[in-house]
Amino acid sequence: MSIRPFRDINRRKTKVISVGKVKVGGDNPISVQSMTNTLTTDIKATIKQINEIHMEGADIVRVSCPDEASSKALGEITKHIDIPVVADIHFHFKRAIEAAENGASCLRINPGNIGSRDKIKEVIKSAKSNNCSIRVGVNAGSLEKDILEKFKEPCPEALVESALRNIKILEDEDFFNLKVSVKSSDVFLSIAAYKQLSKVTDYPLHLGITEAGGFVPGSVKSSIGLGSLLLDGIGDTIRISLSDNPVEEVKNWK
Repeated sequence: MSIRPFRDINRRKTKVISVGKVKVGGDNPISVQSMTNTLTTDIKATIKQINEIHMEGADIVRVSCPDEASSKALGEITKHIDIPVVADIHFHFKRAIEAAENGASCLRINPGNIGSRDKIKEVIKSAKSNNCSIRVGVNAGSLEKDILEKFKEPCPEALVESALRNIKILEDEDFFNLKVSVKSSDVFLSIAAYKQLSKVTDYPLHLGITEAGGFVPGSVKSSIGLGSLLLDGIGDTIRISLSDNPVEEVKNWK
């Protein structure tokens, strides 16, 4: 029996997935990640920042891949770092394929925004071939049109419905190496969405508050949102959104 049971946190039991060499979910430590703010095509600057982020204690780093040059730059970047890279992909399925082929350990996508089922199948095939996990990244600011029409505005139920829909897209293609996020810039909306999602899926959850703001306001918003969820045992990997200083954001959490 615990000496101080009021300090005990009972973590929600989740599946274990691999993001490169980092295990996420289950009884594994909650991993901390940050995102670079360099141009990914500036390979030297990106390598430098990733290594600085890693030195501060980050377990995973996310890199934006908005175009072909950026996704292919990962091939050189990953040769000079020792930390798994998540490729941030928004809409174009080819960027996801290129990132997986060039060393990304995880793809941040919203399957529903990728396009046709054939395009999604190509992304999943590349992820499987390259031992690449996927983060289903649902965001309150980019919900599917029909879900917005149904719920009238972003709400916890809307984010959860979108997440479950996109999880099913991957599961239907026999892909299960995934984690999920339901982010919003509204702290209360994020907390409620994650709590609801944690009751209906056992995939690992990536916690974050979208566009939290600069260092001070961002630290406060992220601390309230993420801290509340972590106290409830919800969350397997976290990211505090301070894009103006990714090195400091890791230092702040570690």
